[in-house]
Amino acid sequence: MLVFGAAVLAPGSLAAQAARPAAAPAGGEWRSLFDGKSLAGWKESDFFGAGKVTVDAGVITIGSGALTGISWAASSLPFPTSGYEVRIEAARLKGSDFFAGITYPVGDSFCTWINGGWGGEVVGLSSIDGADASMNETTSNRKFELGRWYSLRLRVTPTTISAWIGDELVIEVAIDKKWIALREGDIDRSIPFGIAAYSTVAGVRKIEWRPVAPANGAAR
Repeated sequence: MLVFGAAVLAPGSLAAQAARPAAAPAGGEWRSLFDGKSLAGWKESDFFGAGKVTVDAGVITIGSGALTGISWAASSLPFPTSGYEVRIEAARLKGSDFFAGITYPVGDSFCTWINGGWGGEVVGLSSIDGADASMNETTSNRKFELGRWYSLRLRVTPTTISAWIGDELVIEVAIDKKWIALREGDIDRSIPFGIAAYSTVAGVRKIEWRPVAPANGAAR
């Protein structure tokens, strides 16, 4: 059962302080944020009761604790706060709760995409209009196989958040009239961009981003 909190709306200043991205790669090409060897550019998120994070053979292993994870260590984001996609490959290696809680900027706020929460199957965004990933229009259920690697792709534009598991579109929500926030609790320690697991051992072996076109979405 998921019992962690995830942040009340983080102040806009938190997003603003991280809003100076590095130069975008040309032509919408994917840019890696993980060197496959170390946590260079990252830090272990400062969660109370966190497990250990290690890197070996091209895989970041997020150990089991309460919330455990990594977050971007630099003072500025490596990508914009809108008009971008991120993509990771992640697996639940042990345990039964969420193995990929991806926290990311949405304009002047933040949100978290939960994969495998609330006992192992809930997928959704925390939070939309104050309702968390288990209780809003983005909520769905999916069985995640232990040890299987999943490609998770997230797109943020000024009007929409979209998410894919593999090639399947699992979330598409208009946000221009929504209140986007984090759930109350430690998940705010994932900002400006982070990946976390709850009471679960998770593996991450790819973290990438790319810009998306300002009109008509991005190339699929």
